[in-house]
Amino acid sequence: METPEFFELDPPAPGLAASAGYARPAASGGLWAAGERITWIAGLILALSSFMDWYAGSGVGVKLAVIGWHSGVLGKLVFFIGVAVLALVALDELGFELPPSVPESLLVLGLGALAAIFVLIRVISIPDAVLPADGRGIGIWIALIASLGVIAGGLLRAAEEL
Repeated sequence: METPEFFELDPPAPGLAASAGYARPAASGGLWAAGERITWIAGLILALSSFMDWYAGSGVGVKLAVIGWHSGVLGKLVFFIGVAVLALVALDELGFELPPSVPESLLVLGLGALAAIFVLIRVISIPDAVLPADGRGIGIWIALIASLGVIAGGLLRAAEEL
């Protein structure tokens, strides 16, 4: 009498699936494949950072915090750049492709650089409309890190395209 073999001793051929009923997950490309994930997370944080406190200070018996949306046009533009980055990622997931003459990674890089410039302007100069808020809040630093994250995501996406 022969005992049944419960385990397959011979490995399957390289082109065949291990079992017919299960699909194998695709091998991840490590850090280089994380470009899209980094891009949409940084874009989401960039958009939400416009509703965080960018400036803080105190007046006569009053503590004051000003969100990025109320800091002027640049705060609103930072929000819309974050939404544009999210829209690019969503359209890419839905199968919409940009023309070959406009690489998506280059567009993400440009949006990230523009957001970084806008945030740096607000870091350097406090608008007169928000005075007596004489200090910077945590939200403006989050916006700066998120804009650098959008740039990093665009660079990783450019590396994926190569």
